[in-house]
Amino acid sequence: MATVRLGQKNRALTRAVPDSFDRALAKFFGSGPTDIPLAKAQHTAYCQALVDAGIEVTILPKDNDHPDCIFVEDQAVVIDGHVLLPVPGHPSRVNEQPPISEFINRQLSGTKICSMNGGARMDGGDILRLGDLFFVGRSSRTNDAGIEELQDLLTHLGHELRIIEIPDQALHLTSISSTPTDKVILAPEGFISKDAFGELPDGCEVKWMPAEEVYGCNTIGLPNGQVLVAEGYPTVLKTLQAMGLDTVLLDMSQIREADGSLTCCSLFF
Repeated sequence: MATVRLGQKNRALTRAVPDSFDRALAKFFGSGPTDIPLAKAQHTAYCQALVDAGIEVTILPKDNDHPDCIFVEDQAVVIDGHVLLPVPGHPSRVNEQPPISEFINRQLSGTKICSMNGGARMDGGDILRLGDLFFVGRSSRTNDAGIEELQDLLTHLGHELRIIEIPDQALHLTSISSTPTDKVILAPEGFISKDAFGELPDGCEVKWMPAEEVYGCNTIGLPNGQVLVAEGYPTVLKTLQAMGLDTVLLDMSQIREADGSLTCCSLFF
């Protein structure tokens, strides 16, 4: 999840891979999963990596009626004790949300939870946090009305929001970027302009990766100094290691085939 600070990543919600995963939406990184047992094994390894890093992990049951249900990041936005439940940008994914909202209501009692209304649409994967600065992708899944509702929440919390235009060849903002630490953004050359993120706070920077390593730009930084990284992206790996981070490599090949990245599969709270 890209809306919590590094030190706030104590608990994570995930969801098991459904038997229908081969019917997941796919357009950007792959043409659809072909090996469901392998996808399940990769997801298990992903969850175990979080556990090994000291994260308390909950795995919700699979839902075979919803092939994309493992991508829980899109279904809730958790920011500083507030929760925004968006209306997902693809109609087939709207009914994935109830078990997640029910879990949040149980676990975060007393937390202010609000839902999007009207024509607002947003996937949580379009939100990126760098310290107390937020970015949102205007994409095929996130529209202006959804951005306006997010802006209302962030204004209430005293945070700044900047809009990034997501190119046609990308799904979400976090499909092409991430914050492995609270001071660094990883992003691929050629997808967005070098000035897209604007002037960053002192000590913060964007590290630009080769365009062919776009998938590898999605990482998960963890409080113990580790960072989860997809296998197969050498420049990303060397960059993170040069930052002094302890890299944990994961095979995400079948998850990638469903356009899913590392952050897509967990919701930190």
